[in-house]
Amino acid sequence: MLVSPSILTCDFAHVADEFAFVEASGADMVHLDVMDGVFVPNLSFGPPVIARMRPLTDLTFDVHLMMQYPHRLIDAFADAGADIINFHVESDSPVEETIAAIRARGKKAALTIKPRTPAEAVFPYLDKIDMVLVMTVEPGFGGQKFMADMLPKIAQLRREIDRRGLSVTIEVDGGIASATAPSVAAAGVDIAVVGSALFNAPDAAALVDEIHGLRTADAAHCQP
Repeated sequence: MLVSPSILTCDFAHVADEFAFVEASGADMVHLDVMDGVFVPNLSFGPPVIARMRPLTDLTFDVHLMMQYPHRLIDAFADAGADIINFHVESDSPVEETIAAIRARGKKAALTIKPRTPAEAVFPYLDKIDMVLVMTVEPGFGGQKFMADMLPKIAQLRREIDRRGLSVTIEVDGGIASATAPSVAAAGVDIAVVGSALFNAPDAAALVDEIHGLRTADAAHCQP
């Protein structure tokens, strides 16, 4: 699997050093959690902060919009340097129009589903997107415990993508660490978002290598 560290966990007082740490770990991209205080009960940062982060690394910016109305700011996030723009199917944005707006800016489009949302919610859009993010915790806060009951949903999604012959990447976010990464890889995940486990690891590079070693058979299409 590929590794996408969640910057939500980093020390924002030393963010340049944290990006250097992520690069040194051998991670493949960066996961940026944008929270609006409405869709989820927390606030993080928006396009101006991402624009300031963009010069700090050449890694892919995987921007996860936990927002009620993400379609209103697609251009702003594209201008800020997002490479993948990922919004929730449960949001109040029109899904197909928002996907089209992301693609019109030359960005990869992704959909996220919360734990209580069935895999079937994204099936109508699989041929229009590049990635599906399955939340294995409730969105809004880092450091939560992995929800193992999401594994059948991941496997169902993997089967549907493969059945239709689509090159859609599956990403997972929430409680991913050494103990949980093997089970999501076995379910068919291509990219693991890793937060607390990476930033608190005694050897971050070793953890990244360990997760890379779990690369799934379908991972060839998930390169950022």
